[in-house]
Amino acid sequence: MSVVEETYDAVVIGAGHAGCEAALALARMGQNTICFTVSMDSVAMMPCNPNIGGSSKGHLVREIDALGGQMGINIDHTFIQSKMLNSSKGPAVHSLRAQADKTAYSLSMRKTLQETENLTLRQAEVTELIVEDNKVCGVKTLSGAIYHAKAVVICTGTYLKARCLYGDVIEHCGPNGLKAANHLTHSLIDNNVEIVRFKTGTPARVDKNSIDFSKMEIQLGDDPVVPFSFSTNPEDVQIDQVPCYLTYTNEKTHEIIRANLDRSPMYSGVIEGTGPRYCPSIEDKVVKFSDKNRHQLFVEPEGLNTNEMYIGGMSSSMPEDVQYAMYHTVPGLENCKIVRNAYAIEYDCIPATQLKASLEFKNISGLFAAGQFNGSSGYEEAAAQGLVAGINAALFLQDRVPMILDRSTAYIGVLIDDLVTKESKEPYRMMTSRAEYRLLLRQDNADLRLSKIGYEVGLLSKERFEHVVEKERLIDEEVERIKEINVGARPEVQSLLESYGSIPLSNGIKLVDLIRRPELDYDKLAPIDPDRPSLSDEVREEVNIYIKYEGYLTRQARQVKQFKKLEEKLIPADIDYDDVNSLRIEARQKLSKLRPANIGQASRISGVSPADISVLLVYLEAYYSKNN
Repeated sequence: MSVVEETYDAVVIGAGHAGCEAALALARMGQNTICFTVSMDSVAMMPCNPNIGGSSKGHLVREIDALGGQMGINIDHTFIQSKMLNSSKGPAVHSLRAQADKTAYSLSMRKTLQETENLTLRQAEVTELIVEDNKVCGVKTLSGAIYHAKAVVICTGTYLKARCLYGDVIEHCGPNGLKAANHLTHSLIDNNVEIVRFKTGTPARVDKNSIDFSKMEIQLGDDPVVPFSFSTNPEDVQIDQVPCYLTYTNEKTHEIIRANLDRSPMYSGVIEGTGPRYCPSIEDKVVKFSDKNRHQLFVEPEGLNTNEMYIGGMSSSMPEDVQYAMYHTVPGLENCKIVRNAYAIEYDCIPATQLKASLEFKNISGLFAAGQFNGSSGYEEAAAQGLVAGINAALFLQDRVPMILDRSTAYIGVLIDDLVTKESKEPYRMMTSRAEYRLLLRQDNADLRLSKIGYEVGLLSKERFEHVVEKERLIDEEVERIKEINVGARPEVQSLLESYGSIPLSNGIKLVDLIRRPELDYDKLAPIDPDRPSLSDEVREEVNIYIKYEGYLTRQARQVKQFKKLEEKLIPADIDYDDVNSLRIEARQKLSKLRPANIGQASRISGVSPADISVLLVYLEAYYSKNN
């Protein structure tokens, strides 16, 4: 019997947020690519929260955009509300978050994939990897069809041997009732890939017409809206926005949950997978934070053409009757009708320590992995990894050096470094606190940090790159100009300072020093700076941030130099750690298993102490002296 047999440069398995970015990167970098999905309805689907961005996650989206990815552009086209979070705090933690029209987001991304040159989108379940001599050669699908390729990117999300649970109901399916991928796990195990079982979950969706919004706090979007993509014209995103709402659980809610814990598959032992610490179910919140008498719930629309409302903060795997009982205790939800039950989902994934920093498997050449398959959580984390895996798969096919973003370069670098060096026992979530150099890695300057890299790998257009180069020139020139301006104690200056509650001048002062006062900024002082050039909002923002935080930025830049020294001390790929005398047994075992590429990476491995690093440095000095 004959079977379908085709040849591509690259195969992408999965078309969620990771798969979409990986497939687009490969195709845009000139590689003939086929992307498989178990269902065309699952392309860029949002099975959980209806938003893109948020604290630290907004940084990832901006970085994806700066490198030439699609997520930021897509949400700019399909959002229904947008807010800049943490705007009352310093710029390091400012982060965009946009409510999405879920259906529009998915359809828009699907259209982008289908209209991209070099890219084929195909509905089929990949069941087997074809690996010869530790090199990936292609894949097979459930029908027996063979697709030859020299690079494969696995982006299976939460679909591998997935099962959805609430109460004693168990459905062997992927999110939203879609088909699970039940066969690929066996092929991975046959190729010596280690598999673990993780769990995540989602709240119920309720009918908007059954909600009493008068009992809730309204949450409005920003005016003006700031776009995610640096390429989006800000005027194009000033739309009529849809409101969201805030309400709270109460002691009655918690009593119902406590009384029914034995019926939750999370607590009865039915669920085997480990759940996310930073996005717990409502059962977990009530048990682990028993001192709290209420928990926030965000009531968010899922789109413009549906009545489904997402109840953020109330993820659960409780039985259906308990879900109704506990939701009905919440102000505004007393008479709510559930459209979709809350559920937990278990799935197969991998410890990402099996991967290089390029997201290529250490032991299988040409095989890359991204997204929740790597043990992470979140759309943004998935998309960021998908983009990096897609870029590096293309660079692999082109015999070029992989793109490695380190921890001082991008939040994406922090995310991937954490995944490949730290043995995570739960789904990994990005947070600002994980980034040591977060003052340098702000969401506002992602284009200044990463556009050159995006241009060099071939994803960012020359026009976009030249725009960033010009932006950087204007920022530098304006900062230097301001540093030379003296301001005298003129009446108009004193009047302006008084209007902002700022201490009046007793003698002359540099304009730069006035800008650094907490109550003042670059724009507020425009009336006393007549020679100021006309600059865009984005340039003025960067000028203001640089001047206000120059001392901190300089200090962090010095820290990065020290960090780079350790990252540049490479460890030979074939090093035998048993030959390194004085290494502790635990360190020897961890280093042998994880095979770090450099001393910096080695120092971040759990179980490797500063003393072990000192021993390793002495050994490497002798090693390189002997071999040079």
